[in-house]
Amino acid sequence: MKLGIVGLPNVGKSTLFNSLTKAGAESANYPFCTIDPNIGIVAVPDKRLAVLSDMYDSAKIVPATIEFVDIAGLVKGASHGEGLGNQFLANIREVDAIVHVVRCFEDSNVIHVDGEINPLRDIETINFELIFSDIEVLERRIAKQTRAAHNDKKAAAELDLLKRMKDHLENGQLAKNFETEEEEEQAWIKEWNLLTDKPVIFAANVSEDDLADDGASNEFVTQVKEYAKDCDAEVFVVCAQIEQEIAELDEEERALFLEDLGLSESGLEKLIKASYSLLGLLSYLTAGPIESKAWTIKKGTKAPQAAGKIHSDFERGFIKADVISYDDLIANGSMAAAREKGLVRSEGKEYVMQDGDVVLFKFNV
Repeated sequence: MKLGIVGLPNVGKSTLFNSLTKAGAESANYPFCTIDPNIGIVAVPDKRLAVLSDMYDSAKIVPATIEFVDIAGLVKGASHGEGLGNQFLANIREVDAIVHVVRCFEDSNVIHVDGEINPLRDIETINFELIFSDIEVLERRIAKQTRAAHNDKKAAAELDLLKRMKDHLENGQLAKNFETEEEEEQAWIKEWNLLTDKPVIFAANVSEDDLADDGASNEFVTQVKEYAKDCDAEVFVVCAQIEQEIAELDEEERALFLEDLGLSESGLEKLIKASYSLLGLLSYLTAGPIESKAWTIKKGTKAPQAAGKIHSDFERGFIKADVISYDDLIANGSMAAAREKGLVRSEGKEYVMQDGDVVLFKFNV
């Protein structure tokens, strides 16, 4: 999974990226301190892996990972070259979802690029820059398909869709809100890889004081949550400054620090939950003496395709999968004990994988 982090300058975007990735990317109280897109790979916390590793005496633990791409702070006109310009918008075209950091805290020592705190205006500013960038992509595609459409019915059909989508964007609408039930049209829209068609997670960045009630008393957070309801976006509340402090602690100290703050989970854990929910993802597990590992797949994935995540030969030569839920396995203490009770199921090609399945795939090629 690959997530692109965007936001206006001085909203806490790079501070959050630093804390999530511990990458030490530059952060400062002035616009454009991120002069290249920073990339960090983060392990998805999963306590189940340590338990499985102990049970199987695994040589190593391999968690699922998320790749974060931190994009330079965008400003009004970025799509036309203002600030650091359009080059950074290109960096988020390949991400699975966009994490939009929105400033929901007051601090006279941290300058807001527009002079005052207004999360809905900030969201609108970023959205318009993404829309303008998408329009440029469509205009290039329109020019290409206009030439091809004279002798090609398929190109002519795509050209019609391109023009309708361009009109939609020019009216200030996001591509994700464009309605079509035609499978071919849906495939073309996916192929265009439009920024405004990507799922969005809003990170409402608050002060430490607003963390205790998860931002419930913060009017800015309320505004962001109301906005998110209308665009099928996820929202999580975070204090980037606190996350940076948490990132410098070891696991035991981190747990105590969170407890002192009255928090049950870190911002990273909140973001991962939001990401998995928004993108419809789950993790299945494999375990043995070599490694205990988590594999991320889409909900609804069948056993052969899940096996293909490990190796294409597993999918091609799939025979069956021995499956047990993590909870059943741990409750019985071993695979052998669980098997004696008939809790290990032999599943075929139509089995739909579930979160927490512990699996042994059997194949022949």
